[in-house]
Amino acid sequence: MDFLVGSDDDDQSGRRSRASSGRRGRRRKRRRNRGGFLAPMLAIIVLLGGIGAAGFYGYNWVRDALTPDDYTGQGSGEVVVEIKDGQSATEIAQTLEEKGVVKSARAFTDAVAQAGKSSSLQPGEYTMRKQMAAAEAVKLLDPKKRLLERVTLKEGLRLNDTLKRLAEATGKPLREFQQAAKKTRDLELPSYAGGKLEGYAFPATYDITPKMTATDILTLMVDRFKQTAGKDNLQARAKQLGRTPHEIMTIASIVQAESGTVDDMGKVARVIYNRLDGKPALDGATPRLLQMDSTVMYALNKYGIAATSKDLESTSPYNTYRFEGLPPGPIANPGDHAIQAALNPTKGNWIWFVTTDPKRGITKFTASESEFFRLKAEFERNRAAGG
Repeated sequence: MDFLVGSDDDDQSGRRSRASSGRRGRRRKRRRNRGGFLAPMLAIIVLLGGIGAAGFYGYNWVRDALTPDDYTGQGSGEVVVEIKDGQSATEIAQTLEEKGVVKSARAFTDAVAQAGKSSSLQPGEYTMRKQMAAAEAVKLLDPKKRLLERVTLKEGLRLNDTLKRLAEATGKPLREFQQAAKKTRDLELPSYAGGKLEGYAFPATYDITPKMTATDILTLMVDRFKQTAGKDNLQARAKQLGRTPHEIMTIASIVQAESGTVDDMGKVARVIYNRLDGKPALDGATPRLLQMDSTVMYALNKYGIAATSKDLESTSPYNTYRFEGLPPGPIANPGDHAIQAALNPTKGNWIWFVTTDPKRGITKFTASESEFFRLKAEFERNRAAGG
């Protein structure tokens, strides 16, 4: 009957079989559990790896995109680049890129910003090299390295001497300056100048670039005069003095030529006004002539502080020993001190002045004719002694 009810062995065998089956199921489940955990982990690792690779390549791409194209080194060859007045760093960068100096405009603007020189770039002409690193290009745009001639024209130079000085400094032919000086319409002279450049080529220090023409240079000097005239309020002050601006400039030129020192200029101007106004000296004399040696010497194209008797025979309208009033125009190019003296003469009743000691620049003033002759004798003694 065991086969009907089963034996204990069968029960044990069945239990073993079920137990074994259960253990195998649990192992398969564990294996399945381990597989279910590893797969997402592997997926995450792969994903992170992909993101990392993408980030690396993305960083490099962004870096390359943000870093402008640039050359390396100091470049080679030579090219002249002009920076124009008012150009921005960006406009300059574009010019440099077009000239082949830098590889990209942005490389230059970045280099300028990094050097802190965006606002210090100055107009002028510069010698650059082709295919330069932008940082090296910035170094060559130093204002001290501009292609220019610095010319200083001192106060009181006559126009013909001014033109000679400019020709020597620039290497341009003198005739170019002489011709440009005659075409005064091109120089934009003020209307009161009467179409003559003498007196209006303002003495100062000028930076002249190779590209500037003779007309450009003389126009620059006239512009400088107009700036000074505006500062000194020349036209309004001349009107207050009952003179034209051209007469003031003529007076200023004589003041410049006749004064030994800046301190004397106001007094020399007063002597000129007193003579022009016909004010009498203390001894009763009434001067009607300026009698300035400098105007006579200008007429004769001579230099010196004392005209000879023969010089005084000149029939030029600049001979103020012969003709009353002011000469036709300035006899030199006066500086600002002389212009201010002409506009603001020192108060006094002087009619004469004599540079008694030319070597030391000592000038004495008087309202007495007899004193004037004594001062003149003092001058002659000093001149004879080599003074």
